[in-house]
Amino acid sequence: MPNVVITIVLVLAIISIVPFLVYGLGSTLADLKPPEGASPGRFLVSVLVSKVGVAIAFVLIFYLARTSLSGQWGPYAVIWWLMLVVGEVGQAIGPNYTWKEAIAGIISETIYIPLSGYVTNSQIGLQ
Repeated sequence: MPNVVITIVLVLAIISIVPFLVYGLGSTLADLKPPEGASPGRFLVSVLVSKVGVAIAFVLIFYLARTSLSGQWGPYAVIWWLMLVVGEVGQAIGPNYTWKEAIAGIISETIYIPLSGYVTNSQIGLQ
């Protein structure tokens, strides 16, 4: 179980750092702006809280199903990627979220989900 906690922390770091870099690059190249009406600090805390939930779910689901998922982190990551990409599209269709933000999110997810899957499998997959 200690590996599960370490893996959650590692996945949280990955899924927090990658979007920070992608959105930073997006703000420079594509004039991506933070949401209106929210302070940057409050926005970052809200993103962190949602990422904590994703990291916990991502690792614990893999851990609970590790006998069948060990070595199968690729398909596992694809399922998570699809779920998160559909969420980005749904947000972009709704109010107060732009397609630029959705594209930055999809780029981030395309990087951090496979990386998280690999790390999760290497930390808690069956050896």
